[in-house]
Amino acid sequence: MMKKVIVNITLCIALMQMALSEELIPSLMMKRQEVPSRVTTGNLRVDLFGQTGLAEVPFVALPEEPLGHPHKSPYLAAGLSLVVPGTGEIYTERYWEAAAFFVADVAAWLLAYNYDKKGDQQTSSFQTYADARWDVVKYGEFSMVNYVPASERGNYNWLIPGTEGRAPWLRVNWDELNRMERYIGSAGGEGQYYSHTLPPYGDQQYYELIGKYQEFYQGWDDADPTLTTYVQITQRLHSSPQPNMIYYSKERGKANDYYASATTWVTVAVINHVASAAYAALSAGWYNSAHAELGLQQVPTETGYTSVPVMKMRWEF
Repeated sequence: MMKKVIVNITLCIALMQMALSEELIPSLMMKRQEVPSRVTTGNLRVDLFGQTGLAEVPFVALPEEPLGHPHKSPYLAAGLSLVVPGTGEIYTERYWEAAAFFVADVAAWLLAYNYDKKGDQQTSSFQTYADARWDVVKYGEFSMVNYVPASERGNYNWLIPGTEGRAPWLRVNWDELNRMERYIGSAGGEGQYYSHTLPPYGDQQYYELIGKYQEFYQGWDDADPTLTTYVQITQRLHSSPQPNMIYYSKERGKANDYYASATTWVTVAVINHVASAAYAALSAGWYNSAHAELGLQQVPTETGYTSVPVMKMRWEF
C-alpha cells in the first residue's frame, strides 16, 4: 500500500514539472528575445559605459555648449602693443617676448633722446663759435668794396648808421644786404659766384650758409682779404692750416649726425611698436588655438540625454 502511494506522488510531481516546463520555457525565451542587442553610437563616452535600452532612444547630434573657455582678442592684443610694446604679449601670456619688445622700446627712445640732446648741445656749441668768429659787417664791407662799382655803392644802404659798438647782426639792414648780394651775383665778373642771399641772424639757414658756400668765406675772422675769386677761396679752404670755416663746417656736421642718429632710433622705436602689435595679434591666435577648451556636451543615455564634461585640446600650425 505504501509503495503505491509513493509511486502516485512521484507521478504527480513528474506531471507538474512537465506542465511548468511547457509554460515557463516559452516565457523565458520571449524574455530573452526582448533583451536588446548591444549597439554602438560612435560616441566613446556612451559606448564605453552601459547602453541598456539605448536602442530605444534615437541618437540626435546636438551642438556643443561651451563653458566660456579663455579667449584672447587679436585686435585688443595688437592695440595694446601698438601703444606700449610688450603689453599685448603680456595679455597673450608671452612674457619673454613682452620683455624683449618693452626693453627694445625703452632702449630705442632713450638712445633717440640721448642723440637729440647731443645734437642740441653741439648746435649750441657751433652757433657760439660762429657768433664769435663770423662777422656779417666784415662780409658786407668786403662784398661792396670788391664787387660793387663805386658809382653803385650809394644805392645799397645795408649798414645802419650810428650802430657802432653793437653786435654785427644788429647793425645790418638785411633787405638791403640781400639786394646787394643779388646784384653782385647777377652783374657778372668775379662776384658772379654769389649764388645765395644771407638769411637773417639766428635763422637755421644763416648758420648753414656761412659754413657752406665760398661767398661767405670773407666773413670769417681768419679770412685772407686778398682772395677775391671763387678759385682762390676754394684753394685756401682745402689747404693747411685748416681755416675756421672748415672747422666750423665739421662741427656743424657733427650736430647733423647726432640728429640723424636720433631720427634713426625714433624709426626703430616706431618699427618696434608695429612689430610688437603684429606679434601680439599672432600670439593671440596661437593662444586660442593651443589652449584647452572645457565645456559640456549633450550625449544620449538609456534614460534620455545628459550633459557630460568635455575637454578638447587643439594645436594648429
